[in-house]
Amino acid sequence: MMLDDGRMEAAAALLWQHWREGRRLPALPPVLRPENRAEGYAIQARLGTRDGRPQAGWKIAATSAAGQAHIGLDGPIAGRVLVSQLLAPGVAVPLGANAMRVAEPEFVFRLARDLPPRTAPYTVPEVMAAVGTLHLGIEIPDSRFEDVVSAGGPQIIADNACANQFVFGPATTADWRELDLAAHPATARVGDRFRREGSGANVLGDPRIALTWLANELSAQDVTLAAGHYITTGTCMVPLEIQAGDAVEIDFGVLGSIAVRFIA
Repeated sequence: MMLDDGRMEAAAALLWQHWREGRRLPALPPVLRPENRAEGYAIQARLGTRDGRPQAGWKIAATSAAGQAHIGLDGPIAGRVLVSQLLAPGVAVPLGANAMRVAEPEFVFRLARDLPPRTAPYTVPEVMAAVGTLHLGIEIPDSRFEDVVSAGGPQIIADNACANQFVFGPATTADWRELDLAAHPATARVGDRFRREGSGANVLGDPRIALTWLANELSAQDVTLAAGHYITTGTCMVPLEIQAGDAVEIDFGVLGSIAVRFIA
C-alpha cells in the first residue's frame, strides 16, 4: 500500500514527537510505515521541515560494508543535517537519552555552488569542482527505533538516517585538494580508555566518491545539493564507543584536529 501525503505527514509527526521527547518506538505503525527508499525519503523530507530553519546540509550513513551489514542495508543512505543539530567544537555534550553512544570521525565538504537534479550521473571531478572547503567533523548519531538493526532501510531513512548531533570544525587551511583523501589517516583518542585509527578509504573507498554518491542519490529524488550545505561523508573508522566523562579528540594530521567532550 503506497503512502499518501497524509500518512507521510503523520509518520514524520510521530518521529519528530519522539525525537523531541527522547523516546523510542518499536517501529512505525503499519499504516505509516514506508515500504521503499522513495517513501522513506518522502517522510524524511517532511521531518526535516519541522526544524523551522533552513537546512544545514546532509549526512551519508552506512558508507562501509560492515556498517551496511550491521543494519541490514544494501548500500549507503542519506539524511538531513538540521541547524538545531549543530554543536560547536570542544563543547560538552550531554549524552542524555542517546542510546547508540558512539562518535564518528568524518571528512566534511561544504559546497560553493549547487548540484541540481539532472538525467546524467555526476562524476567525481564535476562534484569536486562544486566544493568550496573541507572541514573536519564528528557525528553523534542516534535513532528513534528501539532496535535500529531490525528497522530496515526505508524506516531508517524516514528517521533521518540516524542524524542526531554534529560537530563541524572551521575550514581546513591545508592544501587538501593535493592530498589523497582515500589514503589520508585519522587517529582517535577517547580519553585514556582507547585509541583507534582509520582513513578515508573506509568511506566508500574515498570521501570524494561518497560525496558524488550523494549528489546522484539526491538527483534521483529530484533534490538539489545546494551551495552552502555541509556534507558529512560517513565515519572513517569503526565508530568510537563513548560514555559520560569521555574527551574525544580526532587527529587528521595536516588537516588539523577536532574534539568534543561528553557528560552525563
